[in-house]
Amino acid sequence: MNLTSSIAIIFSISMSVQAATNSDKAEFTFEDLKTMAKTNAAQPYAPAVVPSPELIDKIDYDQHWKIRFKEDESLYVDGKKSPVQLFYPGRYFPQPVRVYVRDDENIVSEVPFSNDFFDMPADSPAHDLPEGFGFAGFRVMRPGLKPDWVSFLGASYFRTDGPEGQYGLSARGIAINTGMNQPEEFPRFSAFWLGPAEKKGDDLTVWALLEGPSITGAYRFGLAKDNKEAKGHITSVTANLYMRNDVERLGIAPLTSMYWYSQKEKTLAKDWRPEIHDSDGLAIHTGSDVYIWRPLNNPSAVSTNSFMDENPKGFGLIQRDRDFAHYQDDGVFYNKRSSAWVKPIGDWGKGAVQLVEIPTKDETFDNIVAYWVPEKPARKGDEFTFSYDIEWRPSDPKPAKLATVVNTRQGLGGIPGQPVPEGVNKMVIDFEGPVLEELDRDSGVKAVVEASNGEIIEPIGAYPVVGTEQWRLTFDYKQDNNDPVSIRAYLTKDDKAITETWVSDAKVTIK
Repeated sequence: MNLTSSIAIIFSISMSVQAATNSDKAEFTFEDLKTMAKTNAAQPYAPAVVPSPELIDKIDYDQHWKIRFKEDESLYVDGKKSPVQLFYPGRYFPQPVRVYVRDDENIVSEVPFSNDFFDMPADSPAHDLPEGFGFAGFRVMRPGLKPDWVSFLGASYFRTDGPEGQYGLSARGIAINTGMNQPEEFPRFSAFWLGPAEKKGDDLTVWALLEGPSITGAYRFGLAKDNKEAKGHITSVTANLYMRNDVERLGIAPLTSMYWYSQKEKTLAKDWRPEIHDSDGLAIHTGSDVYIWRPLNNPSAVSTNSFMDENPKGFGLIQRDRDFAHYQDDGVFYNKRSSAWVKPIGDWGKGAVQLVEIPTKDETFDNIVAYWVPEKPARKGDEFTFSYDIEWRPSDPKPAKLATVVNTRQGLGGIPGQPVPEGVNKMVIDFEGPVLEELDRDSGVKAVVEASNGEIIEPIGAYPVVGTEQWRLTFDYKQDNNDPVSIRAYLTKDDKAITETWVSDAKVTIK
């Protein structure tokens, strides 16, 4: 059976996604999807039914990745430049997802699930999965079926391989009650529609229906690879959200990453590699044109930080350190991991960029989440619309007139050769950028370092690093109690900031 010639099960709009007939085709628009999501929000949530759950559970991680979509069954929804392949369900992706193809006349047809579309080992438990089960998600390949560059798989997760062809952090459609003293909710994309690009420069367009106990959503994604301005891929997102129930913490444009340890606190792990992380910091460009850099932490307990703002200009989880020698990992190449920069479209109003950090003892699971929380509470019956671009870049966009942080290091306080003061750590921050070039110790550069819940200990150093174009800021600090010290630091000249603002919740961890 050839997949391209067999997509004849039809979509119809009702309270849920349903097949209509085997011979007719239905017109479908984004307005139809919004109507569907809004209608569903007024109905009780019905969890997806997983047929044969015991059988699905046998398809573990190793079994799942041995099942390969047949190349000659690839879907071509926008000429030959964006072939699409579909993912098989398994233990970690058990809920069936429906996939539709939309042509340039807005006519849609469902892609029927069948084992015939996949190659799998003879002893795979997947052979016994019933027909009509449902796919787990999809990925978009490069022309000629070269490696994939974007994938949607699991809950509302999606990601790209970024500018250097290496998958790392992920984005999500929505975050519900993340990092709180209650179970986090993971709404999922229950259906996708794949079609020709609606916007010039995109490779294809994807529409998705979001379903969860507290929310529904209609999403439109414009997928573009190898954008010259962003130096990477761009995912353009429009999310129309409809509240089924009250939500205490609604996270918009969430990014999810992994941070175990870095040069900042290399004593946290006994692994042989110098650093292990998908991202090393949160970058924010505020609505008031302030640039903030917050190095990531691996905390001892779940930590949440909020950065209040109005109409933010951008934020993202960033992998600034791209030097292979700093990781020494030639298997998963942390130095090539993509950064993700969220660029809001239109005014988002008042709210906060929120960062959640979760303790981890290895590199297996994502433990970092960042998103925007609107000031307006999310209550049953409310509707929200957010549009934004996610730029999958090597790093965040750099401010033209400010130097940026290139290194953060932490160690014992005090002066070498003298007794180490008890309960004191040293923080060392390196800045780099054209504004610092030609400056020396007599140029009037000053350091601003402020702290709450702790004390900054004099002297504070700010000076050029010999043999480089960087400037270094150093200071010692101590805590007032067991809570972290909130520190804010930057360099000025003539009473004007010449660097971005470095912020951190620091603890005295090195003793």
